[in-house]
Amino acid sequence: MASTPVNSDPEKGGAGLSFTPVHHHDHPHLSRAKERLRHFIHPSGKKIHVANSPNEAEQLRRQLGEIHDEDDFDVYISGTPEHLDALRVAQDHHETRLDQLRVEHPEVYAHFAEVNTQLGALSAELDRVTTHGVSLEAHFNKFGYDAHIRSYDDGDSPGASGSTTPRSSISGGSSSDKSSAMHLKLFKVPVVRQYFHKGIIWRASGAEEVQSFELFVDLLYVGIIAIQGDLASEHPTGSSLLHFVITFTLSWKIWNDMSLIISWFETDDIFQRICILFLLACLFGYTTNLTEAWEHTYATLIGFYVCARLFMASYLLMVSFLVPMVRPVMIWYVAVTVAGVVLWIGSIHVSYPTQLGIIWPALCMDIFGQALYFMAHVCAGWIGPRAVARMNKTFEYYPAINVGSPLVRRRTNADLLILQIEHRTERTNAFVTLVFGYSVVAALYQSTMNGIDAHYGKAVLALTQAFCFNWIYFEIDGSNLQVHAIRRHRNSTMVWQMFHLPFIMAYVLGSSGLAWLVKFAIDTPDSRLDTLTEALQEHAEAEIPAGIRWFYCVGFGIALASMGIISISHKHREIETLRLKKRWRLCGRFAVSIVLICLPLAESLNSLELIGTVTALVVFCLALELWASSCSKIRCFERSKPARYVGACPKKHLQALVKRGGKNVDFAQLSDGKEYDGATYAAPS
Repeated sequence: MASTPVNSDPEKGGAGLSFTPVHHHDHPHLSRAKERLRHFIHPSGKKIHVANSPNEAEQLRRQLGEIHDEDDFDVYISGTPEHLDALRVAQDHHETRLDQLRVEHPEVYAHFAEVNTQLGALSAELDRVTTHGVSLEAHFNKFGYDAHIRSYDDGDSPGASGSTTPRSSISGGSSSDKSSAMHLKLFKVPVVRQYFHKGIIWRASGAEEVQSFELFVDLLYVGIIAIQGDLASEHPTGSSLLHFVITFTLSWKIWNDMSLIISWFETDDIFQRICILFLLACLFGYTTNLTEAWEHTYATLIGFYVCARLFMASYLLMVSFLVPMVRPVMIWYVAVTVAGVVLWIGSIHVSYPTQLGIIWPALCMDIFGQALYFMAHVCAGWIGPRAVARMNKTFEYYPAINVGSPLVRRRTNADLLILQIEHRTERTNAFVTLVFGYSVVAALYQSTMNGIDAHYGKAVLALTQAFCFNWIYFEIDGSNLQVHAIRRHRNSTMVWQMFHLPFIMAYVLGSSGLAWLVKFAIDTPDSRLDTLTEALQEHAEAEIPAGIRWFYCVGFGIALASMGIISISHKHREIETLRLKKRWRLCGRFAVSIVLICLPLAESLNSLELIGTVTALVVFCLALELWASSCSKIRCFERSKPARYVGACPKKHLQALVKRGGKNVDFAQLSDGKEYDGATYAAPS
């Protein structure tokens, strides 16, 4: 093989051929890519040239074609299956030559192998020290490494990242601009944050932080789902559960559309902020019609939902004209959205319960319609290679949707396409935290008596449950990850995506039932009606409705089981010293979920006993998983290493030590904490 520097000609001595590489503003990972092989000799004799982007490949192919025959060279994009196959063939060829050298000249081979090993170790260490201190390294450490990631800087030329997307500041501009005035424009051509191209994901090099207005959107949505939970617990029947599932899913879809805009395209212009505000207004109007939706205001409710969906479709249609490279995908999403809107409009003109026959297909179209893109790829594979090639060419550029769409596997079945996931996971984590917080706020009440009663005890138990759920989701399931679900496989991505909806929906339903038990249940000797405020007294009952029991227990049971399935979608590091492997500790979690789902059958339990039993089960599940996730070589009640403390020496004592020859002080004596010169000093031994 031959390696050439980036700044040199792709062909040494090549008939005056000159090639100027695309510059990437000294981004560490792209700099490292430039230092790799720019061309090598294939065992067939053909010279393989490597390009960093499609535009660079076309330019290089055109320049080489002027001085060489087409059969003498080929140009591959770095990281594509063709490039990998050529490298593997060349590697096998040279390994065969290496084995031949080992047999014919064993002494020379041994000496060369030793020198090569030392040189490789030094090169690896130098590369680690000089080039790995970038944001992608933290990303890989947290979510798992994948070689099919490329990043582009915001100031790159249009062809640098393999697209013609106009560049603009995604992460706030360069450091030199941060001290100047804010560069917020009225409207800018949308910039795709990350996208797929031939098995490689191109993404912005800067980290995407959760912005303030995103948290504002999440906080508003949590308030909306709180209203939905209260409506479900007010009349805990099967009909209210059905209505809760439908209305919750629709509001979730509006929230997901806003997340889609933020994830796909940069949001640093005024127009996109106005778009977010408009969608929030639609969500607000949707929420104001929830109470009487199934009696009088269904048409208005669906009208706000349809308005939000059509606005989203209009925005994507506009993007399809402004950013041609993603036009087919945008048109696909517009078509799916319009198909769902037609069904929802039709449901307005049909009376209940007949309209449920239209509502459920419309829900499936909105939630799973994006997956039809993946099904189209599968069907193309059944038809034949030509259909697959046509699909790949039509959807050559595909925005890297943050979990909102299925992953696409190349027909070679060798390379998984992965996502840029930091922003989506951070948003999801922030939203789940707000949902856990909602369950605590929903259980807050006001007392009119001095002392502690059963209502306070139930509220503390409710707080404990939320704390344990938060602990399990973030500290157990979210830590020690080897590969995140989104990066692991397309199936795990779909599982991670789909099960967050039933998880949050079930938890909100269970929290609404728990809030009712804490505030309104007066079925215990220590809970009296006169200890509640007048607003709570109006809804207080001495008997627990059966629906509340089922909402509470089954909701938390399904939520716990959904968390287990989400945990299965991740690949955790299996350490040999773990007390229990992941699959066995999750068996305990699913067993607790089954017990929770069956617990409403114990109708003899009062509200305090019911909440106490659920709390005991959740705490037991947490304790089991903490114990199972711990290392068997470490003691649970003792420190693995004794603590060492460093004490501060007063200035006057330090001066006295120096005057009296402090340089001869016995530091071993000080480290034992003994008294020296009228004071006690401690230092690490």
